[in-house]
Amino acid sequence: MSPGFDPSAIDRKADPCTDFYQFACGAWNAANPIPPDQSRWGRFDALQDRNREVLHKILEAAAVPKPGRTALEQKMGDYYASCMNESAIQAKGAAPLKADLDRIHAINDKAGLTDAVAYLFRAGISPFFRFGSGPDAKNSAMMIADLDQGGLGLPDRDYYLKTDEKSVEIRKQYVAHMQKMLELAGAKKEDAEKQASAIMALETELAKASLDRVSRRDPEKVYHKMTLRELDALGSGIAWARFMQGAGTPRVAALNVDVPDFIKGMNAVISSAFLEDLKAYLTWNVVRDSANALPLPFEEESFNFYGKTLRGAKEMRPRWKRCVDLTDQQLPDALGRKFVETTLGAEGVRRTHELVAEIEKAMSSDLQALDWMTPQTKQKALEKLHGILNKIASNENWKTYATVRISRDDFFGNTERAGLYETERQLARIGKPVDKREWGMSQPTVNAYYEPQQNNINFPAGILQPPFYDKQIDDAVNYGAIGGVIGHELTHGFDDEGRQFDAKGNLRDWWTEADAKAFEQRAGCLADQYGGYTAVDEIKLNGKLTLGENTADNGGLRLAYMALMDKLAGKEPPPRDGFTAAQRFFLGWGQIWCQNTTPEAARLRAQTDPHSPGSFRVNGVVSNMPEFQKAFACTTSQAMVRGPACRVW
Repeated sequence: MSPGFDPSAIDRKADPCTDFYQFACGAWNAANPIPPDQSRWGRFDALQDRNREVLHKILEAAAVPKPGRTALEQKMGDYYASCMNESAIQAKGAAPLKADLDRIHAINDKAGLTDAVAYLFRAGISPFFRFGSGPDAKNSAMMIADLDQGGLGLPDRDYYLKTDEKSVEIRKQYVAHMQKMLELAGAKKEDAEKQASAIMALETELAKASLDRVSRRDPEKVYHKMTLRELDALGSGIAWARFMQGAGTPRVAALNVDVPDFIKGMNAVISSAFLEDLKAYLTWNVVRDSANALPLPFEEESFNFYGKTLRGAKEMRPRWKRCVDLTDQQLPDALGRKFVETTLGAEGVRRTHELVAEIEKAMSSDLQALDWMTPQTKQKALEKLHGILNKIASNENWKTYATVRISRDDFFGNTERAGLYETERQLARIGKPVDKREWGMSQPTVNAYYEPQQNNINFPAGILQPPFYDKQIDDAVNYGAIGGVIGHELTHGFDDEGRQFDAKGNLRDWWTEADAKAFEQRAGCLADQYGGYTAVDEIKLNGKLTLGENTADNGGLRLAYMALMDKLAGKEPPPRDGFTAAQRFFLGWGQIWCQNTTPEAARLRAQTDPHSPGSFRVNGVVSNMPEFQKAFACTTSQAMVRGPACRVW
């Protein structure tokens, strides 16, 4: 297992004050090229791969049909076994698609679209839009139905609208990919060619009606509570009451329509398009969304576009890795429960709770010391901070999947039934109180998150391991690594999006006008700073898209540093590996972001990912911190000393 701090990862030829990321990660990056089945390879990915090995052993054991297996072992073991049974999948060919495709073929008029879309929704396929449940942003204690934009096969609306040479080429490749997939599903070549062109035109119109990613970061812009009558007034493409009845939705008095203009545009597309083109679009959605449960030619063609063309991976991941990930996606609590039992140490959980408390204390001190915030807003901010719920590898509400039938010889059916279970579970929450015990990630996931509408931070078991937390290492490294991540998640409650929610998770403006203006000025500095970084070729980072994550990185590491200094209480530990405690703190942060990325993935992420690339998550932060500059004796003329520095928290 990779340690929390790796001296061999350091590029000793680099100057930490010129390029700290290269100093911290240069040797690691040189020694860890991107595996051919990956588009990015970093410390997160390496740990996820180690977790996957643990899950692999769990599933291989559970897949043996021996007497005495528990119900959960049977379900996850047989799901995995059905995924690994390539000969059975190959023998069925495209036959599993027949029921869905027959349903689409039988549509005689546009009035029949609603029933077909509801039918597909229950099969786990969501053409045109996304529909589900979520907390009411202005009544966060209750769940509400949520209708959002969707329906695109490319990663973002801008992929349809940009006119640069690369975007035009990707669109051509996308149309060719759709044609090949439709042919695999049984269409004649000339028919598939016409259908692919028509689908592209239809999706382009949906893209034009979609709200851009930066605008979607403003929660007010994606909150529009409506009655069904008000929703119907947006157009006549879908009969909403009929859709909800067919989807199995409880009675809906009101719902959140994230982007009303998209629904208007979608209805206009349905009204103006030829019925056969709409049926081709539905067919494409079925084939695309089912590819990973179909024979190898479907998987390979899907990988050729989404893996190779868009992300730059050279080959598909081994079958067992794909099947482990699919089991984790479809039956997360079955596999996650076993993962926690197998890997999670009580010491790691205990220490993480302590670190959270220490960093929350640092944030309280930081808030009270701010010179740009008025006492009135400070008080509200402190109330919010003290109201944050900490969830650390502590799933108290494991799902049992008791109603999900899993068969060893029906991978497609297993996937559909597991998906239907989750769909019905999500819909059943509408109109009920929010259950704050629920997790939005599976426990083996190497990640963490802040949930603004529940005002809680969540750390799955998967991340509570080296290089993030290492019980064998000194405090300085752990504070820089997992401490920085904890501070990051706490700061999300006070970034440009999170700050708009109050202590109870309600979308409510608790800021004075002067404080809001002061925040926006400071956040604007970060947006400009990161917007000046080049991701790849001519592509710059979008400083407004990444603003929340950059705010959290900058604020989070500062909070972790404050907590470490409080822990050390003025004492200076002896150097280790030739570095002081302060230097090891920053190296702990720097080394969790070591990563190599393909140019294709870098381009994709720059347009769609709210996170900055690893190099800028390191250099962008430390260049704003006098504490770093003091630790490494940097001078004002060097690159890691930004003037004037950006700071929000």
